Amino acid sequence: MNITLNGETHTVDAGVSLQQLLDSLEVNCDALVVQRNDDIVARAQFADTPLAEGDALELVRFVGGG
Repeated sequence: MNITLNGETHTVDAGVSLQQLLDSLEVNCDALVVQRNDDIVARAQFADTPLAEGDALELVRFVGGG
């Protein structure tokens, strides 16, 4: 199935969870915010959030600095 990740189309297996996607991309979830279809997904829900055809995901990492 096709999803959009940070503006780019990606193909993922049906039934994959958000956490499985992040793991496959080797994304470090520390200081990461995920927006799925205009809603923020709580980090505790990554494993329980199945992706669906057409989902739009934005991965945003907080960066400290001064």
